[in-house]
Amino acid sequence: MNDYNKEYNAKLTTPEKAVKVIKSGDWVDYGCLHAYPALLDRALADRKEELEDVKVRSLLMHGPLHIVEEDPNQEHFTYNSWHMVKFERNLCDRGLCYFIPMLFRNLPGYYRRFLDVDVAMMAVTPMDEEGYFNFSVNNATARAVLDTAKVIILEINDKLPRLFGKENKVHISEVDAIVEGEHPDLFEIPSASGSEIDELIANQIVSQMEDGACVQLGVGGMPDLIGKKIAESDLKNLGVHSELIVNANLDMYKAGKITNSNKTGEMKGKTVGGLVYGTKELVEWTAENPDVMICPMDYVNDVNIIRSLDKFTSINSCVGVDLFGQISSESAGTRHISGTGGQLDFLTGAYDNPTGKSFICMPSSRVDRKGVRHSNVHATFHGDIITDPRSQSYQLVTEYGMVNLAGRSTWERAEMLISVAHPDFREELIQSAEEMKIWRRSNKLK
Repeated sequence: MNDYNKEYNAKLTTPEKAVKVIKSGDWVDYGCLHAYPALLDRALADRKEELEDVKVRSLLMHGPLHIVEEDPNQEHFTYNSWHMVKFERNLCDRGLCYFIPMLFRNLPGYYRRFLDVDVAMMAVTPMDEEGYFNFSVNNATARAVLDTAKVIILEINDKLPRLFGKENKVHISEVDAIVEGEHPDLFEIPSASGSEIDELIANQIVSQMEDGACVQLGVGGMPDLIGKKIAESDLKNLGVHSELIVNANLDMYKAGKITNSNKTGEMKGKTVGGLVYGTKELVEWTAENPDVMICPMDYVNDVNIIRSLDKFTSINSCVGVDLFGQISSESAGTRHISGTGGQLDFLTGAYDNPTGKSFICMPSSRVDRKGVRHSNVHATFHGDIITDPRSQSYQLVTEYGMVNLAGRSTWERAEMLISVAHPDFREELIQSAEEMKIWRRSNKLK
């Protein structure tokens, strides 16, 4: 039996020495979410005066990010995100974070086919007896990043639990350097609270679900509320197949709704996801749980796999829709909010699935800080990033109803979308539709 401790000790170093390998002009990838290499980030930021034009990629960063916050003029580092959360969104508002468009199912392939990674740095679990480090709750694209990287530096975080899954580990023989140090407890992502409007939308969606459905939930108040509604419902024998395992999935499990019994093959009986995104209780539930598989995104979000799951049901949110059926879920105008993530992957897979369903939901309007109400159904977008093209728009839900846009003409879409818009804006939207020549004279709202 190999004694991997000798090799481990030979590669063990300090964060300060480890980051010496990074040169000006390099592309550096950080592990995402809980794989953020805090000690290495601190050490790299301390080297800023020695470096210029170092480009860093990651996603789902909850902060702090020292290389950004201590280089506000971007003289040394440039940070880029595949998918933004609040911390990164605030950086973006200050011009300190740049978005990289992607589809989650394609992201591992981007690395393996098109991108350079000079140095990869990520937090992992302590090494096991066979010389492997586990990616824990942060599988997603980790294996693809390391496969591409010229240099691999691992940061050991003993707060990270081991999880089961596919392509979820890296061997000591592949690693160039290892660092250790103290880490705080993993930060928690609490459930978001839904509004009365969210509840009206959630009730419509849950009423359309069937026993045995395999569920994908996005993040935010709406999906969390839908998960709670599912937990309180009479639905049974549900499965989970989702890029993110979220708090709502635990609510469903604790209510006895999740069995994954309708899945086949290696996924039978398994909750499948790419990342675990939630509370300490959620992380503890997934830790070394043989009924949970954390897999890379080119597996979880593979359209061919999604279309094979019986009664697959995808539930996500958006920011706005226009009368042509284009859906924006990642920006407000040109202000970036999040990212495409896997929404289009699951929308496509659910549509291609003969027993599948997909719901995109949103409140019909929003009220700004000045108390002014704005419609989330727009005549046309003005700079908003299109997440789901009109050619793939499907079932859209607001508090005023549910419409299925698949196969519908421009005038039918206009009529349907205006029917679920806030009443205060319907006449204005009809006028815009007439001007754009997508409103029939005989159209009547019911």
